[in-house]
Amino acid sequence: MDNPLTLRQLLTLGPGDKDPWIGVRCGLGVFLPLAVLLATDRLDLAIFAIFGAFTNIFGRVPAHRARLRAQSRAGALFLAVMTASWTANHFLIDHDTAAGGWMVVLLTTVVAWACSLATGFLQLRPAGSLFHIFCFAAIASIPTVPGFGVSMLAAVGTIVLGIGIGQLGQIAPSRRTGWSGSSQRPLTPAVRTAIRIESVGYLLAAGLAGSVALLASGVLSTGHPYWAMVAAVVPLVGHTTRHRIARGLHRVLGTIAGLGVMALIIVVNPNPWAIILFLGFAQFGAEMLITRNYFWAQVCVTPLALVGTALMAGMSTQLLYDRMLETVIGSVIGVAVALAGSALRRRMQAGDTAG
Repeated sequence: MDNPLTLRQLLTLGPGDKDPWIGVRCGLGVFLPLAVLLATDRLDLAIFAIFGAFTNIFGRVPAHRARLRAQSRAGALFLAVMTASWTANHFLIDHDTAAGGWMVVLLTTVVAWACSLATGFLQLRPAGSLFHIFCFAAIASIPTVPGFGVSMLAAVGTIVLGIGIGQLGQIAPSRRTGWSGSSQRPLTPAVRTAIRIESVGYLLAAGLAGSVALLASGVLSTGHPYWAMVAAVVPLVGHTTRHRIARGLHRVLGTIAGLGVMALIIVVNPNPWAIILFLGFAQFGAEMLITRNYFWAQVCVTPLALVGTALMAGMSTQLLYDRMLETVIGSVIGVAVALAGSALRRRMQAGDTAG
């Protein structure tokens, strides 16, 4: 087996996806709702459309019935997270005090744990709560959120659009899969136990990373501690300890490369239509690369995340600085948690053998 920590594995693309249309569906799922918002002068709702479009990421399922089930569940979960985040922002978080920052970290940590459980028990792929951490914390951190009704309308509209795009293949007889043979197997007790144990790792990694990033923000002059929380859960996914370390390393190196793309965008300063077109292409690229090489996928994901943030906050080099430092903080903590988990599993297995 190839060592995932080598330079060759960093740069080499794995086998292509059997369903390249996943990239097209995800790209359209981002571009179309943002185009509507731009045309109606409501880009203040862009963040809700972007996170609603994450529903498309969970459509990497070949059978249409299974895809409908997966995207419906994922969409409902994202809607719940956005509702909770809007509510927390409006009623619980004081953005003018340090306590407000700690509240965001605390609530996002709870979301990291709860959504890890939810994706596991709902059998959603990709598993884990990375996207839900990003969704909750980004919305919770907005100084002023739009009204609840229009925010949820943008979210629901984007989710429904994504589910509809996921079913477009039914139109073509050659791609129609029918509705049989796609039932899910029930989870075994062992799998359920594993999901609960893994959720603790998400809670620890996200909570520690957010706390460290927030404590260091005064010294480092950073302002997005939730980016550290997102990066911290990346190394928790992997077949082996080396793969988990590699994911953390690829996250940092891919972020550095992606920041170069983002810097170019800031220099060019394109108009809003060019920006949302770029977001669609970046989402397409991310989905085409994510299962083939995590480093190259991050080259697309990094400017995608930053441009999405900049739609409301504006373009600035501060975003580059924050993203780099907080990604490093989160990745280091995530790798440490992954290593601790591996060591604990080895001790438990050794104890069972000795017993």
